Amino acid sequence: MKPISILTSLLVFARTLDAQTASPDLAQLTRGVTKIASPGTPGRVCVFGDTAFPIVVGGAGKGLVQPVVGAGRLGAGRVVVFGHGGYFDAATMKEGDSGKFLANCITWAARGAAKPEVVVLGGKGVSEGLISLGFAPVPADLAKLSPKQVLFADASRIKPGDVETIVKFIRAGGGWITAGTGWGWKQLNPGKELGTDLIGNRILHLAGVLIADGTSTDTTANGFTVGGDIPLLAHAGRALSSAIASTGGAVKLSKSDAALASASLVGAMESLPANDTQFLPRLRSLAANPKVVAVPSAKTPVKSDNFAGRMLVTMQGQSLRKLAPEQTRAHPAAEFFPGPVPKTAARLASASVSVDTKIPAWHSTGLYAAPGELITVTVPAEAAKKKLRVRIGSHTDHLWQLDSWKRFPEISREFPLDAAVTRAANAFGGLIYIEVPNDSALGRINVTIQNAVAAPRFVLGQTDLATWRSKLRALPAPWAEIEGAKLIVTLPAENVRTLDDPDEVAKYWDRVVTAEDELSGVNDRVRPERFVLDQQISAGYMHSGYPIMAWLDQSDKVANMAALKQGNWGFYHELGHNHQKGDWTFEGTTEVTCNLFSFYIFDKLCGVKPRDYVHGRGEAKVIELHKKYFAGGAASFERWKADPFTALCMYAQLQDAFGWEAYQKVFIEYRDLPDGQRPKSDQDRRDQWMVRFSKTVGKNLAPFFRKWGVPVTDAAAQSVASLPAWMPVDMK
Repeated sequence: MKPISILTSLLVFARTLDAQTASPDLAQLTRGVTKIASPGTPGRVCVFGDTAFPIVVGGAGKGLVQPVVGAGRLGAGRVVVFGHGGYFDAATMKEGDSGKFLANCITWAARGAAKPEVVVLGGKGVSEGLISLGFAPVPADLAKLSPKQVLFADASRIKPGDVETIVKFIRAGGGWITAGTGWGWKQLNPGKELGTDLIGNRILHLAGVLIADGTSTDTTANGFTVGGDIPLLAHAGRALSSAIASTGGAVKLSKSDAALASASLVGAMESLPANDTQFLPRLRSLAANPKVVAVPSAKTPVKSDNFAGRMLVTMQGQSLRKLAPEQTRAHPAAEFFPGPVPKTAARLASASVSVDTKIPAWHSTGLYAAPGELITVTVPAEAAKKKLRVRIGSHTDHLWQLDSWKRFPEISREFPLDAAVTRAANAFGGLIYIEVPNDSALGRINVTIQNAVAAPRFVLGQTDLATWRSKLRALPAPWAEIEGAKLIVTLPAENVRTLDDPDEVAKYWDRVVTAEDELSGVNDRVRPERFVLDQQISAGYMHSGYPIMAWLDQSDKVANMAALKQGNWGFYHELGHNHQKGDWTFEGTTEVTCNLFSFYIFDKLCGVKPRDYVHGRGEAKVIELHKKYFAGGAASFERWKADPFTALCMYAQLQDAFGWEAYQKVFIEYRDLPDGQRPKSDQDRRDQWMVRFSKTVGKNLAPFFRKWGVPVTDAAAQSVASLPAWMPVDMK
């Protein structure tokens, strides 16, 4: 079947607001407005209701868009919601057409009243900005709200006791203009749900809009374009109607339309409260189709064009996040990843683990929770409510934003140890960890875990090698860990079943981390790094963080001494990101300065000097890439930033001339800088890097930087002008 237009499909199948109904509203709201500001990092607004519509959209990655400002009706009243509270600041109102746009929103919310009465709940700066727009705001008295008023109140300022009052006010004809940054709220309220725990959303939900998770990128320089066509499928209700039509075979969406519809639906699912009666019943009927594939695996991924499958998985994920341990059952996708636990595997009646709480973050236990099975964790009474947590699962990457799910998008859970005895369970199972907060004063404690399965775990300096070979590597859990003092590798157990030398693997990784610490000047390491293999990760082929993540195809390399001795640029690169510091990483070098650590490991552990390292297959040595760069036209910062390995050539030349000691001295100098001397801008970062390196090596590097096209100020150049100028021989 050939794709047909989205508009045609919606006219036939949609139960949402007709596009013609929204047009007069949009015309009024956007009159005289072409661009609004982008204060901070605006979040997403979810628009899903029959009488709701997006007003302004921002970028959502991969060419997709999402609402950043939306509106809706509730009874006789109207609401407008912004994805960032900064839109109500007086300074923001002066940027572009932001003030004009806000004035339009007030007029629209007041149902066209010429001089609407504006009341403000808190926020002195809001009132100052509104006065500059010609309004006369007064403090809001919620008990005396009148349908003739327009209320300004951030969603986070609303209290549970205010909900009924404000809903009644809006239904009677009042206007409410609000804002909230969902991603920021979630960071400040871990474990809570936007749909129900952000109180303002309880009101917005009734009008078919919500403050949602996710960030929006600018669509024009330092702001968002206003006006023009807004894709219909940015409206989650329309996206659902299209999904129903598509699943029934009545329409077929193009790949780009399917991706946008899927993103809108997933965004709605992540935001809607579980008791929603407008959207979720339609979604459940869609998911009930027996032809729907909703068990993600490597062989049968759930892709963005599988609307019903995506929604069913998203609903399940939302439910599993909040499911009580006693109600948790194994999810079918666990069979594929992270994998099953043999039914015959012994469930341990009790296992004791010693945890040194002076070391923060995850503590491995060598135990595994089978999918859907309850474990019991007992801590000393004095350790309860001390911010300890039990984690089930090492695979922390969330995949909701990806257009293909090769495993369930969220498969780890954690529970606070707020009592001496805590029950926990995960539908997908996983290795069990005790999480320790920073600055814990509990000392060493014993933790008892019941009903877990033993997992292969080797701890350097503690595990007997003969016992590992005869017993431990054969333990039944599907995942294993090789643990050194400075790095812990988490990989499928099948990759260690025949591993005879876990001690050499652990020592190797410790040498890698020690070397990177040595280069960067790290002298305060408080915990080991972690490296986890996964069926699918959230970004790239590998990514840095805690833990460092890589795809499963690296499983046969991370604990294979023959492979490790050959060196692995990607492994060292991601660990390099973990050592990277913003003070000496300026624009264009995020994927460059981390590679200094790759260079260093290849030099120290593999015997390959930076000047001899060849990037790619058959390409020139990195240190020679300047020849191609200068042959390609005039040097410029934009060209320099365009290729990380070309930019790295400049760093390789410095290493070749001045050795690693120069880098070590400069990094230590940055490490010990007082806060007042740290760079405040990107130009300052470039200047300080050039000046500090110049003074360290006793050479004027300003001409060298400028030759490459890396801009430094005249003041910075003048500060090292008394030193002899330096340039590589083959660049003179």
